[in-house]
Amino acid sequence: MEQILSSLSGLGNFALYFISAIVLLFVFKILYAFVTPHDEWKLVKEDKNEAAAIGFGGAMIGFSLALASAASNSGFLVDFIVWGAVALVAQLFAFALLRFTFMPKIVERISNNETSAGIMLAAMSIAVGLLNAACMSY
Repeated sequence: MEQILSSLSGLGNFALYFISAIVLLFVFKILYAFVTPHDEWKLVKEDKNEAAAIGFGGAMIGFSLALASAASNSGFLVDFIVWGAVALVAQLFAFALLRFTFMPKIVERISNNETSAGIMLAAMSIAVGLLNAACMSY
């Protein structure tokens, strides 16, 4: 019984980090929708737009990868939240970089349900998330 109680001793910290991560993920979703000129939720939910679902899903995965690294490497909760905010900015920057340099018609292409555009957006978001996560190993 002592081993179980010992194993569960970190449950409070787990809950704090997990709830904070979910809040950061929700904030990311809101800010991502704010900076993208197309309404992902409408495209996915109402229009059944696969390109938007793929692109937005990749953005969420990319951010979550960086957030996971921030959680693993942080020494305390405030540190995690600060680095989570850094990850959020980096992911939003990745979308802006893709939109204004490599694929200036990405918004139009996703709105037109071009799956290849959604895949490229997802790939870029996941790649940036991986790089972001690796750079957080301080």
